[in-house]
Amino acid sequence: MADIASRVYNHNWKIDPIVRSLLDTDFYKLLMCQSIFRNKPDTTVVFSLINRTKSVRLAELVDEGELREQLDHVRSLSLRRGESTWLRGNTFYGKRQMFRPDFMEWFENLRLPPYHLEKRDGQYELTFEGKWPEVMLWEIPALAVLMELRSRAVLKEMRRFELQVLYARAMARVWEKLERLRQVPGLKLADFGTRRRHGFLWQDWCVQALGEGLGDKFTGTSNCLIAMRRDLEAVGTNAHELPMVYSALAETDAQLAQAPYQVLADWHEEHDGNLRIILPDTYGTEGFLKRAPDWLASWTGIRIDSGDPAAATENAIRWWKDRGEDPTRKLVIFSDGLDVEKIEELSRRFHGRVRVSFGWGTMLTNDFRGLVPGDALAPFSLVCKAVSANGRPTVKLSDNPNKAMGPAEEVARYKRVFGVGAQVAEEVLV
Repeated sequence: MADIASRVYNHNWKIDPIVRSLLDTDFYKLLMCQSIFRNKPDTTVVFSLINRTKSVRLAELVDEGELREQLDHVRSLSLRRGESTWLRGNTFYGKRQMFRPDFMEWFENLRLPPYHLEKRDGQYELTFEGKWPEVMLWEIPALAVLMELRSRAVLKEMRRFELQVLYARAMARVWEKLERLRQVPGLKLADFGTRRRHGFLWQDWCVQALGEGLGDKFTGTSNCLIAMRRDLEAVGTNAHELPMVYSALAETDAQLAQAPYQVLADWHEEHDGNLRIILPDTYGTEGFLKRAPDWLASWTGIRIDSGDPAAATENAIRWWKDRGEDPTRKLVIFSDGLDVEKIEELSRRFHGRVRVSFGWGTMLTNDFRGLVPGDALAPFSLVCKAVSANGRPTVKLSDNPNKAMGPAEEVARYKRVFGVGAQVAEEVLV
């Protein structure tokens, strides 16, 4: 296990590139990439960095030269032989050869496309443009680079014992959380913390702590590289990116209304009926379920990623019952801004009513709140999203209007098409 504090002090992590491998990404990106490679390979997309926490002025904290150095390093990476062997031969979700030979041949020859970087009003404007299967794989590395460079900027002036104490306190905080979670009946929890982690070494430590602290309550990690190195389950399904791009490609309002369901039809075909988890909140969970075709009710479950998680789950339970399904056999995956208190609360409320699982992200791998002066290591909300497809803007409405994105006129159109009425705004912390 790495002595993180000593490595930070002795080298300021210069011996550690932030992104070590193309597998240092979330598993769902590779699953989606294969589907896109088959169904929409020639779609041109633009991804853009979006800092929702404007008070964190990244361009004033992070040196542009260091940022370019790390991004250029990511562009130099290609899949190593052992990594390819792991993807080709490993069993994921009980299925061997999850990744098809044609996709693997393409992935083995991939180098990520160029980036465009500018400074504007204390923030970095970082964009990526090109074919969808290539550009989408920038999302996780770009976020990991910015988050870790911010951490390095704060830590670089700290002395040896300050760093030792900082990491000791952070480790104790994680362990105290695990001691509480160990008491939750029937808990199933995975690491979803790659995108906004404090750093790679810290995420790796947290994952090892989960394994020892939670035992079989810990189900795996979304990070492919850590899963491979630590012999863990790689977990994940799909994200908002798919319906956002499919919807942007729709020619008419009628096609737009059907786009989220076409995504899942393609997903079903891609994975032969496996990985059947619905992400319903891109354009409002309530309307999505109301208009959903009957065949979706038989799917394994849903992931809750915005809005009031309890209300969304109650809505899903009613929907399953109305469609003649048994909710106690359905899986609900919670993944939005989780920490111990919310995990405990949701576990109590829905224990025995549905099968419950948690994807624990930023508050696992980046909870340094209050540990340095000025709270300069507090987590913040940084995302990298598809903002256009074939020249058309993308839109996300979410169940929380504070997470909405897209041009105002398109947001209004999408609200009309998807029947989204008044929404309750909730603070976005991470």
